[in-house]
Amino acid sequence: MHEASVQGFVRTILIFIIIYYAVKIIGRFVAPLIFKWFVGKFEQRVKDQQQQNSPRNDEKVGETTIDKTSIKSTKESNSVGEYVDFEEVDE
Repeated sequence: MHEASVQGFVRTILIFIIIYYAVKIIGRFVAPLIFKWFVGKFEQRVKDQQQQNSPRNDEKVGETTIDKTSIKSTKESNSVGEYVDFEEVDE
């Protein structure tokens, strides 16, 4: 059976400390780059959505357009449930 030595224990602790500080220092430089990449990607998605939602080119500025919705969607909202009339009871 092998016996654990103090030297091996100290060596292991030092390796953990070195790895911890290495990750901390590298993360300090890499994290902002990753954050910038995610922000740039998000900005591009927002720009794409704005371009899709921009007014059509065939419409004149100031012209009013009405997009009709289907009647089916309003009928569904009216059939929420049955109306029940409650009365207060005096005791």
